[in-house]
Amino acid sequence: MQKVEAIVRPFKLDAVKQALVSAGIIGMTVSEVRGFGRQRGQKERYRGTVFVVEFLPKAKLEVIVEDAKVEQVIEAIVQAAQTGEVGDGKIFVSPIERIVRIRTGEVDFAAL
Repeated sequence: MQKVEAIVRPFKLDAVKQALVSAGIIGMTVSEVRGFGRQRGQKERYRGTVFVVEFLPKAKLEVIVEDAKVEQVIEAIVQAAQTGEVGDGKIFVSPIERIVRIRTGEVDFAAL
């Protein structure tokens, strides 16, 4: 099992969700986060004054999938979230050792 975390532009979240549902992914966790990468924030102008917004709003999506579906999930996220501009986001993949469903005590794949 693998955890796929994707940090994407907030306006792309619905497209990513639809792509994952179409790929057969039924559970996901979404968080509103803020951060910056290579774009190092952005400059904004308000009433003639320029100020820097260092931490930009992003959406963080997390899904747990079988090892065999990792590449399919990554491809779905990239296709749905890509704009070609700096700041499109990142995808991180991490191994998951164990899952336990709190309500029933089921473990691993049964808990998904």
